[in-house]
Amino acid sequence: MQRFVIERDIPAVGSLNCEQLRDASRTSNAALAKLAPRVQWEHSYVSGDRTFCLYLAEDEAAIREHAAMSGFPASRITKVLTIIDPTTAD
Repeated sequence: MQRFVIERDIPAVGSLNCEQLRDASRTSNAALAKLAPRVQWEHSYVSGDRTFCLYLAEDEAAIREHAAMSGFPASRITKVLTIIDPTTAD
């Protein structure tokens, strides 16, 4: 599995309430269940008009298939080559 960052342009997503975000998660999870084990959602960061989602997937095509099934756009898909964090310095 490869790791991807998916940027989703969704107007006013940052103003959604907890119930609306829960419903969005359920929609995504329903699509993921149909695609398992080809794609897995790790988590997402929500900002004003965009989400940044971290996924594990076999390939970009699986990400695009999830986007089509869930109805959430995959505006930009970036493959993660490696991860660094504060412990990388040690």
